[in-house]
Amino acid sequence: MTTAPQCCAPIAREPLSESDAAELASLLKAVADPVRLRLLSMIASHPGGEACVCDLTGTFDLTAPTISHHLKVLRTAGLIDGERRGTWVYYRIIPEVVAKLGALFTPLAAPTPSGSPVDIELLTV
Repeated sequence: MTTAPQCCAPIAREPLSESDAAELASLLKAVADPVRLRLLSMIASHPGGEACVCDLTGTFDLTAPTISHHLKVLRTAGLIDGERRGTWVYYRIIPEVVAKLGALFTPLAAPTPSGSPVDIELLTV
């Protein structure tokens, strides 16, 4: 038995439970700051998938304690993790948690069966 493909983003299919809403709200709140969003992006796109705090601080016109505060917010939300190596801390994203944010608004598309033609309409202006 096959089920019909789901056409809507998860947030539009059914109401979120109270616990799911609280969890997602804390993630959204953590990335709702431009500095934190940039830090998350810088860490995720850094070669090797992790970035030293020393690689992050020079990009911003902010003090080191302010950058540390933003990193702590991301870490407390569960979006990143860090590991101390000598005097520096290296940060990496936690993909499963970051994926929850993306999945919240992403419509689920039914995969095209292998070998099936795909209709494409080209519009000319």
